Amino acid sequence: MIRLVLFDIDGTLIRSGGAGVRAFGQAFASVFDAPQATEGVSFSGRTDHALLRECLTRIGLETTPENVTRFFDVYTKILQELLEVIPGEVCPGVDDWLSALKLLPHRPAIGLLTGNIQRGAELKLRRYGLWHHFCFGGYGDDHEDRNRIAAAAYDRGAQHLRTALRGDEVLVIGDTPHDITCGRAIQAKVLAVATGAHSVAELTPHRADWLVQDLRAIGPAEICL
Repeated sequence: MIRLVLFDIDGTLIRSGGAGVRAFGQAFASVFDAPQATEGVSFSGRTDHALLRECLTRIGLETTPENVTRFFDVYTKILQELLEVIPGEVCPGVDDWLSALKLLPHRPAIGLLTGNIQRGAELKLRRYGLWHHFCFGGYGDDHEDRNRIAAAAYDRGAQHLRTALRGDEVLVIGDTPHDITCGRAIQAKVLAVATGAHSVAELTPHRADWLVQDLRAIGPAEICL
């Protein structure tokens, strides 16, 4: 039985219309006068801190605590502004899935497993009316390695439930190969959805436990019970 469900955000819960990517680029232009720093960088499934390190290296700067703080202070302000003007949406089936999870006879804990820093995650999910569903998670602030973020989410889920968890009692839901990999790192079950940048065909070789076009194709009871 699944006792903990961990959701990725971008491409899994919401599509923000590229607000995060644009905010990254504009923040680099504002803070470091380097608008070209994010050009050609792959953002899909990456963590905010890993992206920041890569982009800083590109322009010959070190990932110092000062640079990290300066960047994310500006990034979150720009992100909040862009989220209000760029069209986006909640991914298909998400609202029904969250509602159905809460109606299961043995309701699992629901958390986040995301490469977004916590403030960025909150801004995105508040914009689309989803933040209140999640009282804990693993975030980009925890580590730049997504597997380490998964471990943090796993530990917080166990603390929330006040019990030890086996890996097969955890479900990770995500839309990229990175989500599948980090789910495997904590021995969790993985449900992959093709609502982000990767198609069903592209996700198939990574061998998630379940792979669907979107969350309308399968219900929580089919997995969690």
